[in-house]
This record gives sequence, structure tokens and C-alpha cells, in this order.
Amino acid sequence: MAILYDWYENPGESDDSEEKGLHPRIFLNGKLGMDKLCRMIHNRSSLSVGDVKNAFEMLAQICGEELREGREVHIEGLGYFAPILRSTEKVTRSTKNKSSKMELKTIGFRPDARLKGELRGVKVSRSNYARHSESLSEVEIDMRLKEYFAEHDVMLRYDFQEVCCMTRTTANRHLRRLQDEGKLRNIGKRMQPIYVPAAGYYGVSHELVRR
Repeated sequence: MAILYDWYENPGESDDSEEKGLHPRIFLNGKLGMDKLCRMIHNRSSLSVGDVKNAFEMLAQICGEELREGREVHIEGLGYFAPILRSTEKVTRSTKNKSSKMELKTIGFRPDARLKGELRGVKVSRSNYARHSESLSEVEIDMRLKEYFAEHDVMLRYDFQEVCCMTRTTANRHLRRLQDEGKLRNIGKRMQPIYVPAAGYYGVSHELVRR
């Protein structure tokens, strides 16, 4: 499997330029959760799944304690973690109580050389879907869904977001519309919907559904 990407116009370039420059942006191909990660480590070691989970929980606890003390944490083969601060308002040399004007911004991460080495020779592939359209008409949405269901049996809300490049709120609005119009059916639970084409839509014939 290759890394999926698409091309985006470089921000900040003048609109009157002859041709705007482009930069590639990666689209994440799913997510590896803790349970699956623990099982994968278990399959490659003598550790039980429970042992792996306990080790991760302890690692997170210890890393949090060390980061709170302002120390950088290096996990060999993975990378370096360090706290990053930011000011909550404009601060000058004359500002009083400067220490009360800042907060934790995030945890910075710098990959270890070994981890970067694991990605040498990585393959990339341009996404089949143009995911950065500002807006899509209902007809364009139907066309993308027909293309999607030609290769997939079911669709999750996240899949719809990816295919149509929409925020979660906008995606949910269109999914409700498509159900109201009878084009999609939810065969999952109300809070965990799984969408499939209704009869006569997106390549599903009436005859096939009757059978």
C-alpha cells in the first residue's frame, strides 16, 4: 500500500501570478489503534497483549511526569518528545506576572533517525479523489458516490468526508439529505451508521435488491 496524496496550491502566492506553485499533501490511510498495536507487538514478541498494554500505560504516565518537569524524553527508535509553550496574550518586557500569561501549546515530536530510516523507499500514489474542492453540487456528489460504490460495499461517515472533502458537520447534513431522498440506507446503528446504496442508486439495480 502506498501513501496517498494530492496537490494543493501554495498559500500566500499572488492571484495575479501566471501559475501558482503546488505542494503535495498526504491523506492518512486509516488509523492504527491501541488494541491492534498491542496485538501486533504480541504476535512479534513473547509479551502477552495485557503486558504490552500495561507497558504502554506506564510509558504514557512516566512520559507525562517527565514532560511536566520540562525534560525531553527520548524513546530510542521512535523519537524525541518535548513540551512547547505559548503565551495566552501579548507579552512585553514591561508586562507584569509574565508566568501567568502562558500555557502548554502542545507536545513537540522529532523522529529518531531509526524511525525515519524505516520509511526509506516509501511508495506514493495520487488519490483517486480530488479532496480539496471548495464545494460540490448534488450531481457531483452523486457521481463520486457512484465511483466509490463501484469498489466498496459500504460507506462510513468518515469515508464520505474523504470522498467529498467535507467537514463532519457538512458531511452529516448531506448524509441526512441522501437518506431523506431515498438514495442511501443506514444498515448500522443510529450512532454508528453504515451506509449502503438504496435500490436504483449508485450502481445498485432494483432487481438485485429484490432478490
